[in-house]
Amino acid sequence: MKTAHITSRTPADVAQEVEAKYAAGCRRFVLDELDGGGMLDLERLGAARYAAGIQADVGLGGQSSPAGMSVGTSAAAGTR
Repeated sequence: MKTAHITSRTPADVAQEVEAKYAAGCRRFVLDELDGGGMLDLERLGAARYAAGIQADVGLGGQSSPAGMSVGTSAAAGTR
């Protein structure tokens, strides 16, 4: 599976970069952290997931997460 490293800064630019690399055959996307995992990184991650679709593997800073799984959820969140 091809891996693309996404370096764009804004969520809109991230989405465009992901769409272009998806069209080129990439199905795994790793976004470089710009905000230490903060809000900007989470917005960029969301844009990448939306652009890539549910079949792609999208992660932040080398830590991939399955499609549909939120970043930062705790085990306790599932016990509500």
